[in-house]
Amino acid sequence: MIFDEIGQYLTQTARLAGYDETMNVTFSNMPKICDFQCNDCFSLAKKYGENPFEIAQNIVNSIKNKEDFVFEAVRPGFINIKMTDKKMSEIGNEYLKDERGGVPMHEHSQRVIMDYGGANVAKALHVGHLRSPIIGESLKRLYKFLGDKVIADAHLGDWGLQMGLTELQLYLDGYLDYYFKGDKKEPNITLEMLNEAYPKASARKNEDEYFKAQADEWTLKIQSKEEPYYTIYKKIREVSVKEIKKHYSELGAEFDLWYGESDAQEYIDKAIKIIEDKGLARVSDGALVVDVAVEGENVPIPKTRDDEVQRYKNPMPPAIIKKYNGGVLYATTDIATILMRNEMFNNPDRIEYIVDLRQKNHFVQVFRVCKMSGISPENQILLHIGNGTMNGKDGKPFKTRSGETIKLEDIIEMLVEKAGEKLKSNGVEYSRDLALKIGVGAMKFGDLINNVDKDYVFDLDKFMSFEGKTGPYLQYTAVRINSILAKTGMAKGEFFVSNEEEREIIRNILKVNSAYELCYRNKTLSPLCLAIYNLASAFSTFYNNYNVVNEKDEKLKQSYIALLMLVKNKLAQALNVLAIEIPQKM
Repeated sequence: MIFDEIGQYLTQTARLAGYDETMNVTFSNMPKICDFQCNDCFSLAKKYGENPFEIAQNIVNSIKNKEDFVFEAVRPGFINIKMTDKKMSEIGNEYLKDERGGVPMHEHSQRVIMDYGGANVAKALHVGHLRSPIIGESLKRLYKFLGDKVIADAHLGDWGLQMGLTELQLYLDGYLDYYFKGDKKEPNITLEMLNEAYPKASARKNEDEYFKAQADEWTLKIQSKEEPYYTIYKKIREVSVKEIKKHYSELGAEFDLWYGESDAQEYIDKAIKIIEDKGLARVSDGALVVDVAVEGENVPIPKTRDDEVQRYKNPMPPAIIKKYNGGVLYATTDIATILMRNEMFNNPDRIEYIVDLRQKNHFVQVFRVCKMSGISPENQILLHIGNGTMNGKDGKPFKTRSGETIKLEDIIEMLVEKAGEKLKSNGVEYSRDLALKIGVGAMKFGDLINNVDKDYVFDLDKFMSFEGKTGPYLQYTAVRINSILAKTGMAKGEFFVSNEEEREIIRNILKVNSAYELCYRNKTLSPLCLAIYNLASAFSTFYNNYNVVNEKDEKLKQSYIALLMLVKNKLAQALNVLAIEIPQKM
């Protein structure tokens, strides 16, 4: 990376000037003046008791034979660095030849299991299921791009209370008489049945304690694989997972594994035995629990709109790993799943969960139990990447006008419809596949440009704009470049910088390349989103000022074409990491 090249040279030069310190370089916030800057002379001034500007001058005066950069000491103590046109041209040509466009891979690859998606079987996917697959898919692609070996698991919620609730409601509604009353005709369990049964059962359990107790018993029978409960469970799972796969496919989320909580069932007893053998478990009100609190720890109580100050409870409550009736909970299956993953995949370096931020305490409990018991090795990283919520324009979680949670399939259709309107207004022939690419791309970019842990507002009109910081703007820029390249019909030549607009493009390409590592460290895609938007904007300025297709100077025209190919490659590379497709036309 160019930062390393400049930083190493400045470090060597500083030592020649009498300052034994590692010098760091950053992008300049005033690109018209310089491309990079070094601010370390201020810290050197404190260490050596000298004026920072004089230190900067001493270092710059010690520079010799560096033709690629121009160094300048400026008050009160900065070193400004500007690349020559020759150096920028070399970078552009080097990136064109490199299939990775100048982005280095990590020297040491890590083995990573990513848990994202988290859809619950028997429930219709809704707006709350959007952020996990969007963020998880992009992080997965980022990790792979930088060299990690990644396994993505959808980790379906298929072993909890919702299964018992759904089966019990189907039974009470008369759909399961074949299994319990000997009716001759076996029922065809449909998605429509499930979409009706679960919401009805979920509402009833909050008002009917007997019904809730019955559902607990049904859930335990399923978990014990008792018939016919387990056979019915498998049929419900099959119908539901088919629909889940369809919607995740439309979102561009791809999984290596479609395991669920049920797949960890055979590891539950083993995990509990490990915990008990370590002397970590105790009985509390008939349930088996593990104390995970840290001394002096304060756990925040979620704020309400009426709270003026943050309230706390202390300490962290114990993790419940077995219910009073012998049933297991989410914590149990998550602990067993970590054991399963470590045994199946030989203790991966990291296990990451992209799940709603509101599940923070749950994962703290689960991770602590796994570390305390040795289920997770000491050097293994267990990480919860908590995402914020997607809100409506009123700042509240996005819902229908009647206050109901919006189904994921309805969100997708909203995106397709809005994209279709845009296509028609642009005179482009409509196709659902094209509208889906644009609509989903718009939603993804609208999500990913925000920090993962922050809430954001779902603004369909804003997301779908072909101008500004939006997915369609970036898709349209890539489509336009492809169109220009098709019109020229020329092979690219040698790229050389001849104007400030091209310099700005190269500067932004360097920022795009540096954004990958920033995203990796911070577990968020927002730096990459912002960097490619700035690159697309720099290209638009260049395109508006220079007529590539009608340029008379053939050498200059070939240089322009090379620049266009470089921008196209960098946009395509970044959009692929973001899991946003580039359409053929827009």
